[in-house]
Amino acid sequence: MTSAPVTALYVGKVMHARLKPVRHKFVYRVFSIFADLDGLEAVSRRLRFFSLNRFNALSFFERDHGDGKGNLRNWVRENLRTAGFRADGRIFIQCYPRMFGYVFNPLSVFYCYTSDGRLEAVMHQVSNTFGERHSYLLPVPPGLNGVAIHQSCDKQLYVSPFNALDHRYDFTVHEPDERYAISIRESDADGDVLVATFTGRRAPLSDRGIVWAVVGHPLMTLKVIAAIHWEAFRLWRKGLVVQKRPDQPPPAVSYQGPVEVEAPADNYGGNIQQAGLGVFSR
Repeated sequence: MTSAPVTALYVGKVMHARLKPVRHKFVYRVFSIFADLDGLEAVSRRLRFFSLNRFNALSFFERDHGDGKGNLRNWVRENLRTAGFRADGRIFIQCYPRMFGYVFNPLSVFYCYTSDGRLEAVMHQVSNTFGERHSYLLPVPPGLNGVAIHQSCDKQLYVSPFNALDHRYDFTVHEPDERYAISIRESDADGDVLVATFTGRRAPLSDRGIVWAVVGHPLMTLKVIAAIHWEAFRLWRKGLVVQKRPDQPPPAVSYQGPVEVEAPADNYGGNIQQAGLGVFSR
């Protein structure tokens, strides 16, 4: 990474590619915010078209993330400490903002730093269209500055009605800079089932930037949920079988504890000893 993270917009594209049992792909233009949770109140006071926990052209509501109940920053820190992380630095979130009061975030990503500026954990919060959320809190090996971060975990939350629950996720993330990039591979015992990516370029979170983003992506947040249902219909038409949804949702968070040794930069953590997967319902 060449510079410290900053609150900004990222304008780019989302791509989903299903690899089996049928092939299916779509791409659409989106923008997201990348924001320091400690700085959102100041950003809200500074900008005319952005608000924290209030209606505006763009807004960020804490209840749209975490457990939906209280202070989002405190919720993230409590989960980090429960999992054994230091949890003493800045926390950034990458997500879609509300646009004129509406949003649906299939994925919100929290970047959790230590007080000395090291990225120690990434939390991937997945939401489904049934109003359920599950967060995967995963460690970042030390010594990977500027290198892609690879993380893996078992799938816990029913998301696509065409994907079984006994799958795994493989995340590849980069610390956001001038560009933003994240990819998710969902796999079963026989290989990849689905690949999803978001790539974007940084733009200032300013009133001018907001106007350009809204004009260039009209009704974007409504289009996200519409696209989910439209693509599901297209897959159903292709003959995919709907998987049974579990009767009970999983606990709120699953986690792996901090890594115990430093990984060489060319190994991506392959020999790192990690704590086993834990779950808690905070």
